[in-house]
Amino acid sequence: MPSSVRRRARSIRLLVMDVDGVLTDGTIVCGPDGQEWKTFHVQDGFAITAGLRAGLRMALISGRTSGAVARRAAELGLAEVHQGTRDKVAAYQQLVRRHGLTDAAAAFIGDDLVDLPLLRRVGLAVAVADAALEVRAAAHYVTAASGGRGAVREVVRLILEAQGRWAEVLQRFDGTRE
Repeated sequence: MPSSVRRRARSIRLLVMDVDGVLTDGTIVCGPDGQEWKTFHVQDGFAITAGLRAGLRMALISGRTSGAVARRAAELGLAEVHQGTRDKVAAYQQLVRRHGLTDAAAAFIGDDLVDLPLLRRVGLAVAVADAALEVRAAAHYVTAASGGRGAVREVVRLILEAQGRWAEVLQRFDGTRE
């Protein structure tokens, strides 16, 4: 990983994520009764809870609204869930202001063209491996994992490792605690 990415990651206090194509693989299954199903990767969920436990603030900003997203966010303890958001930059600005942060202290993970304005603003812009070409070109870091396949875990680990806090996560699983 380039040292410039590691340097940027050290400053991150808020990780903002798109949902469809980032937290999921982008597939939306529509049932005959109007229900919508999405799949989430368990390793991404683990990383979100570990990141929150380590003190990393996290938020979801999605242009769509989904009960599945609300339910998964609640299961993971994500309080900042902004769905049906047409202006992701405005929602992001409110988050940053409310938490007293600067753009340099925020990271965003995106996958498609609607994410470009936000990617160009944050201190650490991340694209998932299968993101649109233009999104990958605008990113400071492109994950090895695709959206919905562990990309979020990869980013949380990158941030916590750069901050010297990944060892805290591992310590919970070292087998020596009673």
